[in-house]
Amino acid sequence: MRILYVHERFGALAGAEANAHITATELGLRGNRMGILHGPGTGRGEDAWCTTFPERFPIGGKEAVARALREFQPDAVYVHKMSDLETIDALVASGVPLVRMVHDHDIYCMRSYKYDYLTRKICTRAAGPACIFPCLASVVRNPGPGLPLKLQSFSEKLREIALNRRFNRMVVVTQYMRDELLRNGFDADRIRIHAPVPRPGVAGLSSTFSDRNLIIYAGQIIRGKGVDVMLKALAKMKNNFECIILGDGNHRAACEKLSRKLGLQDRVHFKGFVSQDELKNYYKECTAVALPSVWPEPIATIGLEVMRYGLPVVGFDAGGIKDWLIDGHNGFLVPWMDTDIFAQRLDTLLGDKALARELGENGLQLVSERYDFDSYISDLEDLFVEVSATKLDLALV
Repeated sequence: MRILYVHERFGALAGAEANAHITATELGLRGNRMGILHGPGTGRGEDAWCTTFPERFPIGGKEAVARALREFQPDAVYVHKMSDLETIDALVASGVPLVRMVHDHDIYCMRSYKYDYLTRKICTRAAGPACIFPCLASVVRNPGPGLPLKLQSFSEKLREIALNRRFNRMVVVTQYMRDELLRNGFDADRIRIHAPVPRPGVAGLSSTFSDRNLIIYAGQIIRGKGVDVMLKALAKMKNNFECIILGDGNHRAACEKLSRKLGLQDRVHFKGFVSQDELKNYYKECTAVALPSVWPEPIATIGLEVMRYGLPVVGFDAGGIKDWLIDGHNGFLVPWMDTDIFAQRLDTLLGDKALARELGENGLQLVSERYDFDSYISDLEDLFVEVSATKLDLALV
């Protein structure tokens, strides 16, 4: 098949880019012809992307879309993150079979993170007048010169939702994300759940669950990830512990300050970004992985990744996390923002290493059975074959 990817960037950057690259690479290895309509480069891993996508077309309005479709002649188009409405409009108008990967809440949420900025309460509304007031989502930060804030168009967001409703298939990562699309008027028959599969673990690597009582947080340090909330929970713990925080972000300085204020500076260590090899060394002594996200995570793939190493997870019930974190089976699912219970569950795992190991083994079994990479790619291939039939039907009209 000829499969044309569409993405707003070109190269490695974050989870969306990782998913686009790994799936396209495997689809190419299976004999499919891969092309990409793309935005600006990231400056990272672009050589690998060039290998994966031999045929490349830069984004540049309707003319660029027409050229890519004319020269590549795709059987199916796989759109990842793309907010440029001129590009989306041109794709929809072309009649080419379209599949959309829904990585996050960007399509239907003007703020993109689907929770109240001040209270952090998760939003359960569809896009509508409440986005303007009381949410004030039409007022956003201005990253460019001039005033610190700017206005964004509510009508353009509704137009974006309407265009995406016309895609042949919408691919989501969890039942939670499917429900969000349904809430916003998408056709249930066009939605497919295909959870992204994390990178495989290292065979034989498992934790010692040592007396170090090591808790790991790995991910971005931004407000929605709840590192500050985790710190408040750690301050309530009864067992001795050490917490390693791996990652960086614009909320790191505030979290480091809070850690000192809570008297945790000798037990909580901010290490920044580390290599995968170094990360595995931390896993070898870890007893529990903390997942304190307070925004509605589409899935939180870090949880799937650490389960590959037989580690139990303690996380808040936010968004799609409950699709894979089963309370009392492979870790503990904690009521949203409840720092008392979060602390208690971490204490339980640190105080009962046999239980921690059992829950970790349950997680390894779950992720191995439910999240198989070959099956994931095969399901995507089947989906592209399914939608490509639309192209054949149109040709017969």
